[in-house]
Amino acid sequence: MRTGVWLVGARGSVAVTSIVGALALRAGMAEPTGCVTELPELRSPALPGLADLVIGGHDIASTPLVKKAEALAAAGVVPARLVDALHDELAAVERDVHPLPAGDTQAETARLVSADLAAFRARHELDHVVVINVANTEPLPPSHPAHADLAALERALAGTEAVLPPSALVAYAAFHANCSYVDFTPSTGACLPALDELAHRMGTPYGGRDGKTGETLLKSVLAPMFALRNLRVRSWSGINLLGGGDGANLAEPAANAAKTASKQRVLAETLGYQPQGTTRIDFVDDLGDFKTAWDLVTFSGFLGTPMRLEFTWQGCDSALAAPLVLDLARLTAAAHRAGRSGPLPELAFFFKDPIGASAHALTDQWQALVEFVGTLGAGTD
Repeated sequence: MRTGVWLVGARGSVAVTSIVGALALRAGMAEPTGCVTELPELRSPALPGLADLVIGGHDIASTPLVKKAEALAAAGVVPARLVDALHDELAAVERDVHPLPAGDTQAETARLVSADLAAFRARHELDHVVVINVANTEPLPPSHPAHADLAALERALAGTEAVLPPSALVAYAAFHANCSYVDFTPSTGACLPALDELAHRMGTPYGGRDGKTGETLLKSVLAPMFALRNLRVRSWSGINLLGGGDGANLAEPAANAAKTASKQRVLAETLGYQPQGTTRIDFVDDLGDFKTAWDLVTFSGFLGTPMRLEFTWQGCDSALAAPLVLDLARLTAAAHRAGRSGPLPELAFFFKDPIGASAHALTDQWQALVEFVGTLGAGTD
């Protein structure tokens, strides 16, 4: 099943790491470390193969993919030998990466985005296209009456007012082009009633939000431990230090607020109460594409005995995120082929703030994902 992966933010660190990884896997030059769909429990003929992924995308940046990949290699994010060996392949992907179009109205912009997706599908004879948002985090938008009703939304989009934030406008365009949509960021994306209505009408699935790659991944493992042992978490605070473009974007207060809200939600959902504490994100330019998170947890044991846990997580965000982007493309394409439409709560395993999901403990999310893959084999185009 030839599957298109259309990356919004295609010249960013996560996207380019995903592209280099996909090309290296296709050429047999790397192991699929970090790709959970390569685990025995998730291997399925219903999923498109890693070699069947064809990548394109939109971005407002103009840095060539090869130059961005070389910068990532210099920073230690991807191996320089792979960038050197895949120079021609990266140049070929470059032909399918376009500036994000802009029309006189949001309706016209959406039409242009849909046209790019349709042309990409036709050019490569693709069975499905999955649009994945890996662009910068947006501030949370103000509510608008048109967000609740598709007919009202489509009338509003024809006017001069910007009704939808960029991520939601791309989701709207993707659904009209019969493409599925995944938001790897905490941006709005498809999380509006009007867009859910459109997804069901067009028969397209969607998933998200906010890829779970570091500190929140650990929270989704450790919080259930406290709950199952009936230990009372009194406080949980974290400080996240990161550089790169993501860190610079999150230095903006509105984007930072959207991100920190997403990171804290897992605790209340898993523990059943909200402990004291906050999550802070600070930009440290010198860290580049790497990040460090330090957490302090205080908790009470038997007879109220006070105790504490501290941990430090150091990792490369792009290298942690990229294999999940490839996993989500494969899983979402298979869900589309199987006839699923609307939200995919079974993809909660991948997200901090999963759409439509009730379970936030990683083991519960894993079981739901395994069962989900088991249902996909009966789908047909």
